Amino acid sequence: MAEGLLRTYLAEAGLPASVGSAGLLPGGCPATSEAVAVMAALGVDISRHRSRTLNPQIAGATPLVIGMTRNHVREACVTYGASIERTFTLKELVRRGEQAGPRRPGESVFDWLTRVGAGRQTAELMGDDPGDDVADPVGKPRPVYERTVAELSELLRRFVSLIVGTAGGRPAPPPATVGPAPGPPGNGRPPGDDPSRRPADDTGPRHLAGSSRPRHLADSYGGRSGDRRR
Repeated sequence: MAEGLLRTYLAEAGLPASVGSAGLLPGGCPATSEAVAVMAALGVDISRHRSRTLNPQIAGATPLVIGMTRNHVREACVTYGASIERTFTLKELVRRGEQAGPRRPGESVFDWLTRVGAGRQTAELMGDDPGDDVADPVGKPRPVYERTVAELSELLRRFVSLIVGTAGGRPAPPPATVGPAPGPPGNGRPPGDDPSRRPADDTGPRHLAGSSRPRHLADSYGGRSGDRRR
């Protein structure tokens, strides 16, 4: 769900970026029917989504890894080699980003992330904390999914606004309002990512985009029961 929302918000803000998700359990699982229905109510089709398994290649090549929980961040860094400087929980990233301020004119995304992570201690990622963790709705009824999507929408909207900053792009869209699904999903988006090949200078958002660039990894809750995807 986070993957679908983030891809949509980045596109609507005019930021070319490649977004993907991966997790700890064997891949190939579709999104749950509840996740598909709740996202369809927002006009985002995730019916073709299939989970992937995180591996060192994905973790090491990704410029920004966003986990839903502290445990996701620990596993990505300790087990799979993701860079701690580029790996945050979504709540931590937004909180620290708002403290550091949005991306400045001429500032690259990597430089912005350096400001965001300044003074960060690995001890801050120990244990579980609702202040950093987004609860997994898998196995819960649809209203729980709707609350999770509303929370993700708010956090991801704030994140995209920080990335846009004063460096250009269109404002991020307002948070999603989740209601009853209008019907089954439509034709859906094409499977897989379609990384932008538009040229950009080193201060722009191509740090998150391009077929020759690493992929931006977002945690995407909404898989089958037990599929805690990062």
